[in-house]
Amino acid sequence: MKAAVIVFPGSNCDRDLAVAFRNAFGAAPAMVWHKDTALPEGLDVIGVPGGFSFGDYLRCGAIAARSPIMGAVSAFAQKGGPVLGICNGFQVLIEAGLLPGALMRNAGLAFICRDVALKVETSASPFTAEYREGETVTFPVAHHDGNFVADAETLARLEGEGRVAFRYQGANPNGSMNAIAGILSENHRVLGLMPHPERAADAALGGADGTRLFRSLAGAAVS
Repeated sequence: MKAAVIVFPGSNCDRDLAVAFRNAFGAAPAMVWHKDTALPEGLDVIGVPGGFSFGDYLRCGAIAARSPIMGAVSAFAQKGGPVLGICNGFQVLIEAGLLPGALMRNAGLAFICRDVALKVETSASPFTAEYREGETVTFPVAHHDGNFVADAETLARLEGEGRVAFRYQGANPNGSMNAIAGILSENHRVLGLMPHPERAADAALGGADGTRLFRSLAGAAVS
């Protein structure tokens, strides 16, 4: 399986994501610089990592979403290629128009960094196929602007179409509407989430609940 990780100035989770892809897929992903205009041939999945792209100036992810490489990422997604955006990557995907809604300042106006409990809302996606719908998993969060908001029509569509992938269980750390932690595109081939599965992909480092997300992607490529 062939993956790529998009790298922006200010990315700080690109290597973590690359390790998670390598461990799940058995091969190191291509690291693609934001100024590139084309992606490697034969990709099976693209990862847009967390961090603080371009220093989080303007809105988080707004500058990165206009980087040259994002045209190719959008074209890949429009053809049905799986795209995973984590934390700042989720913000980039929203700013690029690949996912709806917006990510605002946390309700407490403070940066949060801790493990959170998540409910898996669907297993009907290439990212969640190895989870059981309704089970609780633990991923860490580390963000200041993770408060998901959307208008009533968009929220109803996300809920009605089974496009909420993960929901905060118990305490809502950032005030997200409907406790939404991650959402899917209409075709379920693009996932954006604020928690970090790549930081929960090695039991020796504190948790492995994120491992199945990457195994799900590997299984989807084979099936």
